Amino acid sequence: MSHTANSRPVVSCTLLVIALCAGGTACGSDGNPLSHHPYDAADQISFNAPTQGREKADPDKPLEVVAEDSDGRITDVTAHDAAGRYVAGELAADGSRWHSTSPLAANAGYTVRVSTEDENGAPGRKVLTFDTGRPTTQKRLDVTFGPKAGTYGVGQPITAELSRPVKDRAQRAVVERALKVSSMPATDGAWRWVDDKKLHYRPKDYWPAQATIQVRSNLEGIKIGDRMRGGKAKPLTINTADKVIAVTDAAAHQMTVYKNDKIVRQIPVTTGMPGYETRNGVKVVLAKEGTVRMTSASIGASDFYDLMVHHSVRVTNSGEYVHAAPWSVGSQGSANVSHGCTGMSTENAAWFYENVREGDIVKVINSAGDTMAPFGNGFGDWNLAWKQWRTGSALTAGTPEGPTAADRARLRPQSV
Repeated sequence: MSHTANSRPVVSCTLLVIALCAGGTACGSDGNPLSHHPYDAADQISFNAPTQGREKADPDKPLEVVAEDSDGRITDVTAHDAAGRYVAGELAADGSRWHSTSPLAANAGYTVRVSTEDENGAPGRKVLTFDTGRPTTQKRLDVTFGPKAGTYGVGQPITAELSRPVKDRAQRAVVERALKVSSMPATDGAWRWVDDKKLHYRPKDYWPAQATIQVRSNLEGIKIGDRMRGGKAKPLTINTADKVIAVTDAAAHQMTVYKNDKIVRQIPVTTGMPGYETRNGVKVVLAKEGTVRMTSASIGASDFYDLMVHHSVRVTNSGEYVHAAPWSVGSQGSANVSHGCTGMSTENAAWFYENVREGDIVKVINSAGDTMAPFGNGFGDWNLAWKQWRTGSALTAGTPEGPTAADRARLRPQSV
């Protein structure tokens, strides 16, 4: 019984194959030319790089593949080096030629796969290999990624410090395209140029909790501009912890701490008094500094103070902290009496200090102060809307939101 049941599909499939092949020669050697094995297209194309011997190609010259047979055409070209970096290119509409549109790396080995078809539509293929020479330029652009490897909050931006300034937009695009950031779970993000030597990378929203983020550079050996090529960069891996966000309502004098979107503590606080208003907006924990000496001279305050302050968590470079303020407990929850910091009882400050880490979010709302600047005083990156953030990229500025970088790579190989 079971033998009969199992044999029926086999018979049916056999009959189906016979039926498909009986109507013509499509299953035979004289059928559709696309069913043939590709022929060697070496005689159909020319290539402007040396493919034999010890001669090496000039990395400063673009690749070019030309269809020599007037009755045939090039249908596709892919080129990549031994590190897996693809070369972007452009194929003429008539298939007569293909040329690279992104720079080659110096001192690298490349593989080029060329697909063609003849006048009958039969496919041809040729695989070419060549090496590029060593760079003749003397300037090298090195990249240093930050922060240091470790575990951070979901608001931690990635930074890239360049050893030389890059001002030209086209050169910035070459650099930016080579700086790769990936996360698991995946999330879309973008670089933004802070100045000529510094870039920040952040997702559209905060990083996922418990994520692994990897950062690397494909810039080594790549021509950036006249007399300058990419140098080495040490890759970076960081992790994120739980999603911790502390929201301080300066008007209500209360801080609400969320962990993975659930309230875990509400804390009476005091923020900046008139003339010293606490900045609004999203700030990122920069450091847990413990006991810090704070003086009126450090912020230019007119009234004198000199205090040793405990459980101090820094959120700006200019000296804004969340810290213990036992001297203002009577005002916490009811009035703003600080010089710009967020003060709370020693017990609450000790709890806060224990439960936050670098990269966690501290957000201030309903203060009479200005909004924290996005750059120059810590990490105010999240105070820019995503659309505005993307305008600072040499790649995404002025372009509509579309597929992620990973999706684009699957659709068509991208350069470096």
